[in-house]
Amino acid sequence: MQEIQQVIREDLGKEIHDLFQSFEDTPLGAASLAQVHKAVLYDGRTVAVKVQHPKVQAQSSKDILLMEVLVGAVKQLFPEFEFMWLVDEAKKNLPLELDFLNEGRNAEKVAEMLKRFEFLKVPRIYWELSTRRVLLMEFVEGGQVNDKAYMEKNQIDVNKISQQLGKMYSEMIFVNGFVHCDPHPGNVLVRKCPGTGKVEIVLLDHGLYQILTDEFRLDYCHLWQALIKADMKRVKKYSQRLGAGDLYPLFACMLTARSWDSVNKGIGQAPVTANEDVEIRNNAATYLPQISQLLNKVPRQMLLILKTNDLLRGIETALSTRASASSFLNMSRCCTRALAAHKKKKTCSLLKRTQISLEESFSLWQINLHELFLRVRGSWLGNLVFALLCWLSPTPH
Repeated sequence: MQEIQQVIREDLGKEIHDLFQSFEDTPLGAASLAQVHKAVLYDGRTVAVKVQHPKVQAQSSKDILLMEVLVGAVKQLFPEFEFMWLVDEAKKNLPLELDFLNEGRNAEKVAEMLKRFEFLKVPRIYWELSTRRVLLMEFVEGGQVNDKAYMEKNQIDVNKISQQLGKMYSEMIFVNGFVHCDPHPGNVLVRKCPGTGKVEIVLLDHGLYQILTDEFRLDYCHLWQALIKADMKRVKKYSQRLGAGDLYPLFACMLTARSWDSVNKGIGQAPVTANEDVEIRNNAATYLPQISQLLNKVPRQMLLILKTNDLLRGIETALSTRASASSFLNMSRCCTRALAAHKKKKTCSLLKRTQISLEESFSLWQINLHELFLRVRGSWLGNLVFALLCWLSPTPH
């Protein structure tokens, strides 16, 4: 607490008791860079106070230097392991994470960007009491997004939460190219809004975002469309455009966390089995040198996207909703919208823009029809929908 008091005194110019009516000494959460305390302002607002550890700024440069030396030593001992990208990423991202004003700006940007999602709650930032080392936010309570027992107790539908999480991140990645890259369960809460009773996903910790270039984002859209449709020629083409080279089968497996056999059949065709999980783990160990080589080859933007994918997959596994068809359909919708928006942006012809809009509407209608088929599969209506889809679309569903 003495260190926390010191940072608040230095940055805000006042003692804790002058700023807050009450301030809980025990932190709500603590990590390597900062810790968060619950407090109440004199006007009655309950807030979360994120305070950076005082020695982090000075220590971080030494940590990066040490990391660089150790990774260099590993490279000398094991030439096949390429991990210098790890140092490069730390050098780029750590200064951004240590600037809490940058975190506050990110929070407001993503809240505005995704305001159409009524289920998303981003805590408000109180700028008048925020600095590079202290961030004051609206206090929001909830259960962790991977806490199935909490959701069952509060009658929250885990399938709906998983679906909404997928929608939110697909929108960030494919449409906006501005991606929250730390969705570990401590940073994503679920709650029933006290005022309305509506279920909300609360997104916290906005220090680490990845900004995707249009070229990368559109290639990534094309790749996921190809993966969903099991179009292997295009999987190879867009994997190679994203730097995977001849390791494109491994790249496809890493992105989807599915076996190569499942990728070839279509990742939306069947959920992950226990046997496939074992196969994936064994292959991850076997192909570790190739994985490190691949991570060194892909664009830097891909590294945090892979991290984000893995964290989201972990949440889906905890909720038993992993690799559901609906998540792939949501991704497909976002890819369709993103690619159509890009085409419309590139043309000045009203006729061409109208044509692109009609094609987009038709593709989205096909996805909706396919979703209907999945819901009623096995019934006479499902068979009719499937027959209609096969007739309408040249690509496999």
